[in-house]
Amino acid sequence: MTEVALDTATPHAPSVIRLLLDKLGIAYREVSEHPQLPAAAKVQAVLLDDEIGALMVLFPQNQLLDLSRLTELTGRKLAAVPLERLRHMLEKHGLKLLPGIPALTSSPCLYEENLLRPERLLIHSGEAGLLLEIERDDFKKMLSKASAGNFGELLSSIRPNLDRPHDDREEISQAVQAFTARRIQQRLESTIEIPPLAETAQKIIKLRVDPNATIDDITGVVETDPALAAQVVSWAASPYYASPGKIRSVEDAIVRVLGFDLVINLALGLALGKTLSLPKDHPQQTTPYWQQSIYTAAVIEGLTRAMPRAERPESGLTYLAGLLHNFGYLLLAHVFPPHFSLICRHLEVNPHLCHSYVEQHLLGISREQIGAWLMRYWDMPEELSTALRFQHDPTYAGDYAAFPNLVCLAVRLLRSRGIGSGPQESIPDELLERLNLTREKAEDVVNKVLEAEAMLRELASQFSQH
Repeated sequence: MTEVALDTATPHAPSVIRLLLDKLGIAYREVSEHPQLPAAAKVQAVLLDDEIGALMVLFPQNQLLDLSRLTELTGRKLAAVPLERLRHMLEKHGLKLLPGIPALTSSPCLYEENLLRPERLLIHSGEAGLLLEIERDDFKKMLSKASAGNFGELLSSIRPNLDRPHDDREEISQAVQAFTARRIQQRLESTIEIPPLAETAQKIIKLRVDPNATIDDITGVVETDPALAAQVVSWAASPYYASPGKIRSVEDAIVRVLGFDLVINLALGLALGKTLSLPKDHPQQTTPYWQQSIYTAAVIEGLTRAMPRAERPESGLTYLAGLLHNFGYLLLAHVFPPHFSLICRHLEVNPHLCHSYVEQHLLGISREQIGAWLMRYWDMPEELSTALRFQHDPTYAGDYAAFPNLVCLAVRLLRSRGIGSGPQESIPDELLERLNLTREKAEDVVNKVLEAEAMLRELASQFSQH
């Protein structure tokens, strides 16, 4: 490829940013974003506001922005500006992301004092995948009217427990004790007010482990729960499954379209989902809970089918792992209600971080720990608690590794297409090798699922109604 051809294929900083930096007399170099760039040099810009007005906040990406410290520092209760307002502002300038340039907005600016440690800083250009490298002295010029403060927490001091499941019980117990602000001597199970498993869910769990269970058995259980029965029939009748002819009954749905395996796991996912209600609060930029669950389950279903037949894990159970992968999110909202809003606000102002850092910083545990604990407490299959517990560890190669590995791959594939929340994360070759999948096959699966996006949204909306 010639230099000229290469140049036209590379994105450039939007003209509004180039003109602004030229006007300010700031020299810069365009750099493609890649994981090896130092997080301490990357500038995270967020726009916050309260009744007083907007404030631009800049901090390095190796830190978490702590809103309570910001409140102490400014005396203001700031939160991320509504997404629509931010979008409107960015679109007005033809930008996709907010660059860390105070002069871009008329708002005052506050920056983390550790931001100026690196000799060169990297700011978003406003174009996805492209950063601008600016010398420290030039960057200081841009901050001439800004104030400095200390409100960040180094990520190196926050250790989310990704791979020490034997510590989960103690850490959850400590988090609950800290939350209630008193020493609780009771067992963890008594401390956390977990709603009892619905009778339907208990019956389905028994059927799941019964090798002699028949279609009549699952039909009987589903039909005793009218909402569940209506759900199964409407799923089978949806265009996503393209069933031949009209679906007249639950048995019809199972025999002709969905199959025993899918129905039993679908019914279990729905029954478990109904035990905890969706929280009213949620981070602004997030895919709705059931939509994320259905997409993940559908991608996992496709990935499981794409694996060599001899190595495929139980497909119904991998589907269920996808359906319930974010169940810990519901549980956090249920167990720590006042803290949950705080978690949501911190996720909004730390879009560069996986939720594990925010939850570890604020609670001392993550949704994965508490979700996996609940699966074990409810006597769900070990594969399921393993899937929930290790879903963010792409190196996990322990017992039942295929289950968390599939969730990890599905979540990262969807994130690369803008579905889900948190930063995009690379998919290591070793993860694909462990599942015996090629990168092309994995991309092909997610493409096929997203071709049916409208139908999947319809399925997800049915879940949300019950």
